[in-house]
Amino acid sequence: MIEDPTNDFLSLLSLLIGSAAAFAPAPAAGTSVATNAAIENLKSIAEKSNPVLTVRRIPSSSSPQQTAARFSSPVDNVPSLPPQFYDPLELSTTTIWGNSNDATIAFLRHAEIKHGRVAMAAFVGYIVQSNGIHFPFPIDFDGTPYPYAAGSPPEQWDALSDAAKWQIILFIGFLEWFSEAQGTHYMRGGVPGKFPNFSDSDKIPHPVPLNLFDPFGFSKNKSEEAKATGLIRELNNGRLAQIGILGFLSEQKVEGSVPLLKGLVTHYDGEVMAPFG
Repeated sequence: MIEDPTNDFLSLLSLLIGSAAAFAPAPAAGTSVATNAAIENLKSIAEKSNPVLTVRRIPSSSSPQQTAARFSSPVDNVPSLPPQFYDPLELSTTTIWGNSNDATIAFLRHAEIKHGRVAMAAFVGYIVQSNGIHFPFPIDFDGTPYPYAAGSPPEQWDALSDAAKWQIILFIGFLEWFSEAQGTHYMRGGVPGKFPNFSDSDKIPHPVPLNLFDPFGFSKNKSEEAKATGLIRELNNGRLAQIGILGFLSEQKVEGSVPLLKGLVTHYDGEVMAPFG
């Protein structure tokens, strides 16, 4: 019997967009109430992140009329395809470094949000740099201009001086340290993905006028519902950005590996994972 290609496509789609936040199997009988709540929260996020994946299984032998009737009829007793809560590695029931399952889930959720934010910045930055948009002022005391003429974004990075690279890396390191050291840690009851305010810190010796997140206070007065919706959008945009930036870099290293980008990005001979290479 020939399987419905739509089912295969949706199964593949779920594999691509499922993420560390959409963990899966049912918890063991001895799971705590807190852990049950953490997993239920993951399920809720997965359902909100992937609403399109409630498509019902339609037999390949169905006529157009039968297919239309099934889509317009109630969904009772019709299995969804594929599951929105997807965890092939069973990350939702594991523990790491001797921590509880709740702390592990919080760590993985925080990691996904952080990776998504970095990928969104990288994706936008790649497009901006590829179009020759750059800072108009020198980047060194000797008058060295921004290396926009070096070529593609990875080549522009390679053209930076080691001193400039270290400034960028150390600043990112400071942000990482600050997010881990300030406030209630996300693995100890804090909120995964929440970056602490500079203005609330006792670890910075001088005032900082603007916070990293929402520096102008646009989100301060938003309702909890609006914030929850924003989180789902951020998760989905971050997942797509991770695919996008890796697509750019893959096509640069292996021409033809991303057919849609063939001819749009130039070949890169360097090593994207070697910042000082």
